[in-house]
Amino acid sequence: MTSTADHTALRAQLDTLTTEAFRPELAEIDQRSTLEIARTMNGEDATVPTAVAEQLPRIAAAIDGIAARMSRGGRLIYAGAGTAGRLGILDASECPPTFNTDPEEVIGLIAGGPPAMITAVEGAEDSKDLAAAELDALGLTAEDTVVGISASGRTPYAIGAVEHARAQGALTVGLSCNAGSALAAAADHGIEVVVGPELLTGSTRLKAGTAQKLVLNMLSTITMIRLGKTYGNLMVDVRASNDKLRARSRRIVALATGASDTEIEEALAATDGEVKHAILVLLGSVDGPTAARLLADSRGHLRAALQAAAQES
Repeated sequence: MTSTADHTALRAQLDTLTTEAFRPELAEIDQRSTLEIARTMNGEDATVPTAVAEQLPRIAAAIDGIAARMSRGGRLIYAGAGTAGRLGILDASECPPTFNTDPEEVIGLIAGGPPAMITAVEGAEDSKDLAAAELDALGLTAEDTVVGISASGRTPYAIGAVEHARAQGALTVGLSCNAGSALAAAADHGIEVVVGPELLTGSTRLKAGTAQKLVLNMLSTITMIRLGKTYGNLMVDVRASNDKLRARSRRIVALATGASDTEIEEALAATDGEVKHAILVLLGSVDGPTAARLLADSRGHLRAALQAAAQES
């Protein structure tokens, strides 16, 4: 059980964090009109991209490291508690339909497990050992990357994940919203997006959450671009799992090739509906099996496969 002394020490620690700072000028915000509050909140949110921009060199360096490991079969693993953990799971869950990744390639861990997605799990975020055990259960390797996410930068679960992963030789990234954070210090790549005090004191689901979402978007999306999951700005590895995505698949093939609807349907039929393969069939003038071979040889990079097709013709 946590003692009064422990609570006092933690309170003193929180008092030093920018994300926990009290803003006297907003002390009567509940007395403002709804439109005034909305304008204030919108103005606060507008500052977030600038804070992210200041960290772009660090973000880019982390992405290059992640992509290098994933190209060798490594995984991208997010670990966080509360909002941070939920954002990690959100980003991980969107990679399979967007980039046709295996669900085990990008993984989100949240303190307290799946129930914590909708209900707070008391004490889970305070355990470094829990994070280490969950990484061990995944069979962590040195080719993996672990991204610890914590607005405060002090959450034991996130820090524990990064410390344990680094000890195992994995690449580590610490994403926080406070300068000089323990999380950033523990990681190979420390990313500290300092967005300042929140509209509601300590409610880091607001600006801090937005900043984390923006950075996670970059980590996963640009990594996938580096891995050849796109062709230009087209999602050529999209998984057509519903009517909307099937229509989008055909539109992507059309944008990439300029082919007719009939040609597109024939190419998709010849490649079992694989968008990237269909584009190669049309632009490279090859059949389905040849497209599959060329893409396998080029490790999924469509531009390289197109060059190889041209050399073979």
